[in-house]
Amino acid sequence: MGLLAKLFKALNSDASPWQLAFGIMFGMLMGLTPWLGAHSLLILFSVLFLRVNLSIFILSWLFFSGLSFPLSSVMVDIGESLLLNNEGLNGTWTYLYSTYIGQLSQFYHTLTLGSLVLGLLLSPPILVLSKVLIVQYRERLMGWVNKLKIVKFIKGSNIYRLYQALGE
Repeated sequence: MGLLAKLFKALNSDASPWQLAFGIMFGMLMGLTPWLGAHSLLILFSVLFLRVNLSIFILSWLFFSGLSFPLSSVMVDIGESLLLNNEGLNGTWTYLYSTYIGQLSQFYHTLTLGSLVLGLLLSPPILVLSKVLIVQYRERLMGWVNKLKIVKFIKGSNIYRLYQALGE
């Protein structure tokens, strides 16, 4: 219930649709990639620097983490095609691995590299699509959703009141 309340509060807030869309996009990047790597720190710093909505970021991180398991074979295939099957990049990967930053990046793992490449390829469409959907939700559905009994129940609950008091 608390996560659902945070979602509705973020969608119904005065936050910019771009701020929410970037939260979804960065959450997707964190959810699809293994979180123990230098790229994860870069994503977290970006989220904090750009003042992205943290509730939306965490919710989309959880959602895309669930999607990462069924997509792991696709991500490993992408990583293998870049690391093993593309001989033109062997020199690049060897040089990168010989550097300290290259070892911290963990791009020598097929899953890490494949998931980051897939996430970066999906980032622009997810960013634009989520922004459009947020705007459409606010224009067409927000009034109707706020009238639903479940939303009234959540807004009347102590958890929501406590969350709202902490936000003020």
